[in-house]
Amino acid sequence: MKTNSIIQKKSLAEEVAEQLQKEITEGKLKEGDKLPIEPELMKIFGVGRSTIREAIKMLLNRGYLSVQQGRGTFVESQMPTSEPFEQRLKRADIRDLYDVRKILEAAIAERAALRRTEQDLKEIQRYAMERKTSAKDGLLKECIEADIHFHVAVAKATHNEILFELYRSASVHLQKGYSHIYDDTKHFLDSQPLHEKLVKHITDRNASKASSIAARFWEDADHNK
Repeated sequence: MKTNSIIQKKSLAEEVAEQLQKEITEGKLKEGDKLPIEPELMKIFGVGRSTIREAIKMLLNRGYLSVQQGRGTFVESQMPTSEPFEQRLKRADIRDLYDVRKILEAAIAERAALRRTEQDLKEIQRYAMERKTSAKDGLLKECIEADIHFHVAVAKATHNEILFELYRSASVHLQKGYSHIYDDTKHFLDSQPLHEKLVKHITDRNASKASSIAARFWEDADHNK
């Protein structure tokens, strides 16, 4: 370990954990390697004891490290399988999250058209209207939130818990990157007619047309990237 980084960001423990995790995944720290003792880690990262302990706990929970009583903390795995899915999503590249939504969108729209209830429909329609209103008013933050809620409501209407949770989780984390992608609500205004068509096809239970429209969301998004 040869790093002199002084961590000065909002979550010191998370930053330390990410740097240690990177050294593990890149092979700078290999399976079976023992971590330096706490005072050394404190000096390396320029942080206090509590921060080091919290960072180590994070990596223990993710499966990267293990504690051997009386011996110290060791690298357990470079590719742990026990890291919680939500934690992986937090670290995911926005392009990966984008791909997840793109792949799932058409299939979700198709199933939502076949399985939606009247309550599902009311929720979908409400968020479509909120999306439209906030886009017209130029309220980017509110528009992004309404857009995410709209698509998650469509996913919910599939009544497939696994599909819904996968899509919801990806969408919620993708939302954080949207504010860096869009400067205004023009994209949302331009795509509003497609969203309204999707609402119509879901209302009419027209699965094939709902799927086709949903696929077009990402054609337009790709052109705007």
